[in-house]
Amino acid sequence: MTSTDHLILILLAAVVTFCPRFFPLRIFTQHHIPQWFNEWMKYVPVSLFTALVVKDLFLDSSYAFIGLHSGAKLIAALLVVLVAYRSRSMGLSVVCGLVAVALLTWAFGMA
Repeated sequence: MTSTDHLILILLAAVVTFCPRFFPLRIFTQHHIPQWFNEWMKYVPVSLFTALVVKDLFLDSSYAFIGLHSGAKLIAALLVVLVAYRSRSMGLSVVCGLVAVALLTWAFGMA
């Protein structure tokens, strides 16, 4: 790839990233959002996060169910649940989970 190709790729990536953020913001600032939609949207982050976590803990790369044999990830997930419940801090929970996975993987070779 030439430098021009790289520049075009970067510009197109910027446009693709910008559009899904700009247009909904533009539309929803000019129109009234129904209350039912706001209530429904409260559940979207929780459901997306749950889907990502469950997929990572219980499915392998071929989407076969692996049960409770994911080692470091499962132990780290339990630790994160405990930290999140006690602290109510998303940032602290994420950091504890990352550190736990790194340490368990390094110390015990769990993966």
